[in-house]
Amino acid sequence: MKLCFLVEEQYRHDGMPLEVIHQLRAWDHQVDVLWPGRSLIRISEAIQAGSHDAWVLKTVSGGPGLTLLEAAASVGLTTVNDVRAIRGVRDKALAAVIARGKGLPVPVTYAAVRPEEFAEIPEAEFPLVVKPADGSSGRAVRLVATPDRLLDPVEPGGPAGPDGPAGGLLIAQPYVPNSGTDLKVYSVAGELYATERCSPLHPAHAVRERQVPLTPEVARLTAEIGAVFGLDLYGVDILLGPDGPVIVDINDFPSFRQVPDAVTRVSAAVLDLARHGTRGREASVREAVRETGPVNGREAGPVPVPTAGQQQPARPVPVTGQPGAAAQSATGQPGATAAPAPPFAVPSVPRPARPAASIGGGR
Repeated sequence: MKLCFLVEEQYRHDGMPLEVIHQLRAWDHQVDVLWPGRSLIRISEAIQAGSHDAWVLKTVSGGPGLTLLEAAASVGLTTVNDVRAIRGVRDKALAAVIARGKGLPVPVTYAAVRPEEFAEIPEAEFPLVVKPADGSSGRAVRLVATPDRLLDPVEPGGPAGPDGPAGGLLIAQPYVPNSGTDLKVYSVAGELYATERCSPLHPAHAVRERQVPLTPEVARLTAEIGAVFGLDLYGVDILLGPDGPVIVDINDFPSFRQVPDAVTRVSAAVLDLARHGTRGREASVREAVRETGPVNGREAGPVPVPTAGQQQPARPVPVTGQPGAAAQSATGQPGATAAPAPPFAVPSVPRPARPAASIGGGR
């Protein structure tokens, strides 16, 4: 297959997606890499119908890569994730409205350009979590205890600070009491993995980042997020509050830290999505979570999720051979390290057929 990766400046040295690119090339796939923000891109030549089987973006919020990905989609090329889904989660204000509109547990959200405008929020709703609507990686997220602390400095020139650039939208949400530990759940095209890490709001709280058991309730919620937004490769930040799990962030193509054999799994998922198309925003909620064995190492019973129509079997992941034998990837290429069985599988939504123009010839 022939793939094109858009890798923005912030991720030029990151293992994800650079190691995925190396793995795909090791499986004898052609991978072109474009670097928006640090190189001249001949878009008239690069973005043509049939030029690649799929385009993949590792983006920062507000970066130039999303425009290029949208251009690729406009000529019929498959994008990973679906470009409409990426736009829906890149803007945290938009994501909060979409999620609450679908009944997902998201805190009440306020938006303003200047932090002092949040002083109009009733004091009973403080403390507030204030962050930029286009933020990422915990950048400029802060806990504001009382209205008179809204203008406290954050970071020099930071978008959430009073001296930050004008026009950047901020969002504020009432703080959800929690243990100081964030739960991060990753979805690799239907396979779910939970990890815990220290909350950026509680840096003094010592938490060793590690994989943890995934409960049926959180699995069901994560699957529904993917269906609502049309995401295939994504991560969800969840807090376990006094009233149950609460969604505080959604990310397309995250780091997949602590996911076992993440590079192999993500690489295989990219190929599968390139072949069959991504779910996209228009996918209806057909997700169902089935018991496929231990859930992150613990037994769990069947987990019902609202479905529409027949459940579909989960897509396979690379299968290991006998001990000592060469593993075979999902592409049939020998020599790749295969991934073990996932701890929690979510049957996928049927993929729409891609237009003929988007299928590379003979690759």
